[in-house]
Amino acid sequence: MHIVVNGAPLQVPAGTSVAAALAQQTPGTTRTSVTGEARAPLCGMGVCHECRVRIHGRTRLACQTVCTEGMSIHTDVGTAPGSATS
Repeated sequence: MHIVVNGAPLQVPAGTSVAAALAQQTPGTTRTSVTGEARAPLCGMGVCHECRVRIHGRTRLACQTVCTEGMSIHTDVGTAPGSATS
């Protein structure tokens, strides 16, 4: 299955969560906190919200979302802190 992460194509097995797909990418983070710290999935069950990303323009939890063919995922790595959820 093919997905796109921050504009870069990535191939993942069917049934892969977005969090698992992002973990395969360097640096493996999902967003930047308002204090500028890199954040990544922590709890893996949708409680901590550390894995917020934009998927097709909507904010989603990476740990609770399964990749689908052609999915476009955007993290805020390398952009302004907190921008993935604004």
